[in-house]
Amino acid sequence: MKARHIKAVMLGLTGLMAVTSLQAADIEAGKAKTALCAGCHGADGNSVNVIWPKLAGQNAAYTAKQLMEFKSGKRADATMQGMAATITDEDVINVAAYYASLTPADAKFDEALLATGQSIYQGGIADIAVSACIGCHSPDGSGNDAAKFPSLQKQHPEYIAAQLQKFKDGTRSNDAGKMMRNIAARMSDKEIQAVSAYVAALK
Repeated sequence: MKARHIKAVMLGLTGLMAVTSLQAADIEAGKAKTALCAGCHGADGNSVNVIWPKLAGQNAAYTAKQLMEFKSGKRADATMQGMAATITDEDVINVAAYYASLTPADAKFDEALLATGQSIYQGGIADIAVSACIGCHSPDGSGNDAAKFPSLQKQHPEYIAAQLQKFKDGTRSNDAGKMMRNIAARMSDKEIQAVSAYVAALK
């Protein structure tokens, strides 16, 4: 078997094991581990401050991936790296499943930006080779749990825009194959603001 085929099989098995672990997660145990998280992300997973993401309703596989990458240092954030260092891999699975079980609150967004944001989300920006967001994040913004693509539904638009800016300037680099970095690098600040408003409106 060629090396690339072996790698593909191993990646497939890793993904299968991750899905199995998440299915076997203990939601109540996850809830018990979130006391410290509530200070920023809210007791119900809905953060009040727009600089911190809502975790309620977020895809479990994505949340688990981010926590593991904060633990490893692959995703840099002083606060989250410190928090993630205190929990076990089993805790990560349980916490991710707990937040996935919660309901995100509606977000506030600028309605004047929705039409432009919808155009970008659904059709991309052909002139600058920006692909449509809908392909990875789904028509309703719910993402793709199996692929570890996040749900964007009802997320604070300020937080989404901030993450796109970090991908754009390279301060966030934990996207597979530089997918988000390549997209964000081509977008203007106004385009980022518009698409962030649109996804925040999705339900």
